[in-house]
Amino acid sequence: MDNTDNLLVIGVITSAYGVKGWVKVKSFTQPEANFLDYTDCFIQSGKQWRAAKIEQGREHGKGIAVKFVGVDDRNASEALAKCEVAVPAQSLPELDEEDFYWHQLEGLEVWVGDKLLGRVSHLLETGANDVLVVRACQGSMDKRERLLPYRPEVILRVDLEAGRIEAEWDPEF
Repeated sequence: MDNTDNLLVIGVITSAYGVKGWVKVKSFTQPEANFLDYTDCFIQSGKQWRAAKIEQGREHGKGIAVKFVGVDDRNASEALAKCEVAVPAQSLPELDEEDFYWHQLEGLEVWVGDKLLGRVSHLLETGANDVLVVRACQGSMDKRERLLPYRPEVILRVDLEAGRIEAEWDPEF
């Protein structure tokens, strides 16, 4: 596949599972079993993405077990270990108006009043709540990295069109 700009990684293949071509997958979807909703996907092999199709899948322990079409033995499944699995962004379900996918928040500027804290580099899952990792950027008030909890009392407004998040946060934190 030439254009991978619109692909979103939804999991990673961790290891072979059994002798009939099954693999174990660490799902990044919430809940993890939603990974199985995407039968048409792409697997990254080296720097290339190739189309793949999930033939069968099920929850297994703390992860997912999957059988891809054409992967029929342990050698073929072992070759997929550590490969990422992605789907086109447009295949994700639409969210409610106030909900966002992580990839939509990455790169947005974070403002507290008229002060630019920086841009969202990535997010972390902590168990209690998600956390925005905000790194300094051109025009930010300083060069500090900040961790902002993604909570309604902190994140007041997300404007995807403007590329901006308005937050209630002490910049000295």
